[in-house]
Amino acid sequence: MKALRWAWALLLLNAFDAPSSYAQGVGDIRFLKPDTVLERSAEHYPQILESLARRQAALGRELTAAGAFDIVFSSATSHYLYGFYNGQTVDVTAERNLRPLGGRVFGSYRVSQGTFPIYDDLAFTNEGGEFKIGAFFSLLRDREIDDRRFALRDTALAAKQADLEVLLTQLGVQHQALSAYWRWVAEGHKLQIFQSLLDLALVRQEGLEKEVERGARAAIFLTENQQNITRRRIFTRQAERDFAAAQAQLALFYRSNEGAMVEPGADTLPPVPVMDGIIPRWAVVDQMTIPDILSVRPDLGVLQAGLNRARARNALAENGLKPRLDLSLEASNDVGAIAQGGASRDPAEGAVGLRFSMPLQMREARGRIETAQAEATAIRQQTRLLEDQVAIEIQTILIDLKTATDLLKLAALDVSQADTMRDAEQRRFAQGASDFFLVNLREETAADARIRDIDAELRAQLSCADYHAATIDKDALGIP
Repeated sequence: MKALRWAWALLLLNAFDAPSSYAQGVGDIRFLKPDTVLERSAEHYPQILESLARRQAALGRELTAAGAFDIVFSSATSHYLYGFYNGQTVDVTAERNLRPLGGRVFGSYRVSQGTFPIYDDLAFTNEGGEFKIGAFFSLLRDREIDDRRFALRDTALAAKQADLEVLLTQLGVQHQALSAYWRWVAEGHKLQIFQSLLDLALVRQEGLEKEVERGARAAIFLTENQQNITRRRIFTRQAERDFAAAQAQLALFYRSNEGAMVEPGADTLPPVPVMDGIIPRWAVVDQMTIPDILSVRPDLGVLQAGLNRARARNALAENGLKPRLDLSLEASNDVGAIAQGGASRDPAEGAVGLRFSMPLQMREARGRIETAQAEATAIRQQTRLLEDQVAIEIQTILIDLKTATDLLKLAALDVSQADTMRDAEQRRFAQGASDFFLVNLREETAADARIRDIDAELRAQLSCADYHAATIDKDALGIP
């Protein structure tokens, strides 16, 4: 029985030597994978859902601005109820604003009957009524931009910003979710290592008690091992605390189909911290250039859209400095028999008109120009700083990735060497050729090496997650 328990404790401690293929075996289905966490957080994390709602609101505002160019139908009627005149008119009109030249076109139909006073002579039509079409164009002010076209452009840019902000939110959340997952994996395996160390000491205590009873060892060995058990209990308890904290943090991203937080159990941990596939991904890092990365960064896209909005505000303000010169064109034709208005209504008619106005003081427009230009300058400086920060961020991540590669190799070598020394010392101790202090030291040194190996793997995974977020790798972060 003693030998069986001893072998079981050693098996627990050595479980972390299993090859990575073991983590991809039959039982892999029940283990929580990073892809599952990313999928759940992408679908149910409240901050992402909030950003999607804000994008929908921005699209609604864009649709509202487009409504300024909808066709508008109107009708009017008038009728003299009493007095000398008995005239009545019915007028229907359809009009629409145009984007080119700040234009507006309309078409109308009007019909009248009865008599009208001379000051209302224009109300007369032939018996079939009058058809009229017309157009208005701005030749100076409002030629290139006006309030309607500015609102349309501004809301379109705001919608683009909302799209980019959704992506920014998704990148931030998925990056945090991936980091939380790997911290949970690391803390879970650290706990297993400390628990296996404690189990090993407990198994050894049973054997020592029997050896002391037989007189094969001094009683002081029991006290020394109990001290060792106490120390390992402390380490295990601290590891349980760290694992519980990592578990709670992961639950923030790992959610049910209803969006509720779910704390993954320890039984869903992958058997070993699998790093397969991470190194090959790094091979493409050096092929990417900073301009390539800057071109896809959504935070820079948000600033660029903001700069375009400031430029549009500046153009609208400069439009206010121009004098107004509007051109109007109208053509009309009455149909049907000549009515009481006389023959002057019968032939087709055409008219052209010009209207000119100019503000004598332009302080409002100048103030808006200064404001828009200052905003554009501020955004350009923000963009410049962010580009510099992104360049430094990428360089730092590349350094971290290279260092992580080296540390992983060194950590694996450290584990191999520590395991060799531990196994040899345990054999010597079983043969009576080693003392209790040395065998405990070798075991804890081997456990420390495994902890350092897990930390190295964690740093590598976090650096890889940083790289995915910095280079906007949506596939790696599970962003649809």
